[in-house]
Amino acid sequence: MTGLHERHLAVSPEWLALYYRQPLELTHGEGRHVWDADGNRYLDFFGGILTTMTAHALPEVTKAVTEQAGRLIHSSTLYLNRPMVELAERIAALSGIPDARVFFTTSGTEANDAALLLATAHRGSNQILAMRNSYHGRSFSAVSITGNKGWSPTTLSPLQTLYVHGGVRSRGPYAELSDERFIKACVADLEDLLGHTREPAALIAEPVQGVGGFTAPPDGLYAAFREVLDRHGILWISDEVQTGWGRTGDHFWGWQAHAENGPPDIITFAKGIGNGMSIGGVVARADVMNCLDANSISTFGGSPVTMAAGLANLSYLLEHDLQGNARRVGGLLIERLRAVGAASEAVKEVRGRGLMIGIELVKPGTDEANPEAAAAVLEAARAGGLLIGKGGGHNTSVLRIAPPLSLTVAEAEEGAAILADALHAAI
Repeated sequence: MTGLHERHLAVSPEWLALYYRQPLELTHGEGRHVWDADGNRYLDFFGGILTTMTAHALPEVTKAVTEQAGRLIHSSTLYLNRPMVELAERIAALSGIPDARVFFTTSGTEANDAALLLATAHRGSNQILAMRNSYHGRSFSAVSITGNKGWSPTTLSPLQTLYVHGGVRSRGPYAELSDERFIKACVADLEDLLGHTREPAALIAEPVQGVGGFTAPPDGLYAAFREVLDRHGILWISDEVQTGWGRTGDHFWGWQAHAENGPPDIITFAKGIGNGMSIGGVVARADVMNCLDANSISTFGGSPVTMAAGLANLSYLLEHDLQGNARRVGGLLIERLRAVGAASEAVKEVRGRGLMIGIELVKPGTDEANPEAAAAVLEAARAGGLLIGKGGGHNTSVLRIAPPLSLTVAEAEEGAAILADALHAAI
């Protein structure tokens, strides 16, 4: 155990998890690589939990942060803030929501908390529909709508949460159905649920479940849900904390795979927009955003420095078509990983789109989750020079792969080869 690890354990909560038997101290990064305190270099396929979206030490972002810090670091929302207004204008236009309003926070958890406040106040209801296997953050309200017991430490809640089928395609009572019948069954479940409860405020859903193991329903499920929600006046909150900004390749937002009935009423975002700076936020229709009848401010949301980073990062992403790169290079990577998975009885499924890919591991010859194998592959990949993540609602048995969106073809090939060796060595 290193001295820093011992010091960490002495001052940190026991529930503050660390990866690896011998935890890493990362000291610097560049592009798609990071280095640890011992000088080891790693190809980064997790990006600080999908947060280093464009690249480590991206010069455009570093320059914007440095220049803004040299002028003014902090002001709060009590004063006009040019970088905040400029980033809000761009996000409102990109959101697809007509007459959109944007409120900035410092994290995805806080963004989802704000969205729940808006929805419950607008509807006058504390009932929330959420998806099974979901994750929305670690605040008191967010854990109360998280449908994954591994990340929800209490049953106490300010909200009454009702869980809906549909977020996991390959497990559960509808797994054997065709996509069309799967959607119909999930819609029928939603209809039945609404027949036995008072009017909920909103449905909150991740288009691709992040912590849940990069699971997703068939395209169109949330559009079908939206038809039901609209009949009841229930709002739709799309949690885009992990799926936003083109990560899925096919779409800029995850909700666009379910776009037949237009954009959600509320979108939450965070992680990648700041490329590591602490930015979260909510986009909503003006009538929803303006429904609060009490004063509010944010001390740190919309910080001039983080907003400058977000503007530079978003500009780089759009100007270099990183969404297109995620689609092209992500398509190649998932093809390679499916070939790797086909050679192993321990791989149940390789799934995903763009640069958001999950490898679900099971005990060979069964459908039983295999968290021990996932932990072993994580260690073996690190030994081979690759950092990946873990997740899944079934005892963290899914390997999560989400590199920066500037990943090159050569780096994708290298990472797939390391993963192939890690799976062979660990299982």
